Amino acid sequence: MGAARILRHALPLQVAAVCYRRRGPSVEFLLVNTHGGGKWTFPKGDPESFLSHGQAAEREAWEEAGVRGSIEPRHFCLYIHSKGVFWKPPGVREYVIKAFLLEVDQEEQAPEATRNPTWFSPEEARKILAKGREVKYARELQAVVDRALEKIGIAQAEAAQPLSAKM
Repeated sequence: MGAARILRHALPLQVAAVCYRRRGPSVEFLLVNTHGGGKWTFPKGDPESFLSHGQAAEREAWEEAGVRGSIEPRHFCLYIHSKGVFWKPPGVREYVIKAFLLEVDQEEQAPEATRNPTWFSPEEARKILAKGREVKYARELQAVVDRALEKIGIAQAEAAQPLSAKM
């Protein structure tokens, strides 16, 4: 008998801008509402053939959150994200998300007005990203916050303090 064939299906790729701003010794993360409005997420979307993945993530930050800033040229992590629900066609679809850090230095009204861009402390972001999601996907998003903090150089203990305690 021959070796077993393993069929692999590549997941579609999207890009995300993990937007942050410094607040004293800590940071805040900018999240947006999903299209349905029931959950929070990082600004993200499909890559474009005429843009680098970082540029596409930067474009998503502008369209969904109305922010501009300095985006890192290389992604800092990959995570798995899902869209849809099993009881509505086409069902649950998984995506690989390539995440880029974007330090925000300019905010305006977002072109996509229904996204409600809102700043959260790292601990608040971890909680709100998990809300309403399956554990698997909630942990993926929480890990993005943790990796971002590591990359930015913010210690977890500092990030867990309420903003009022840092001022």
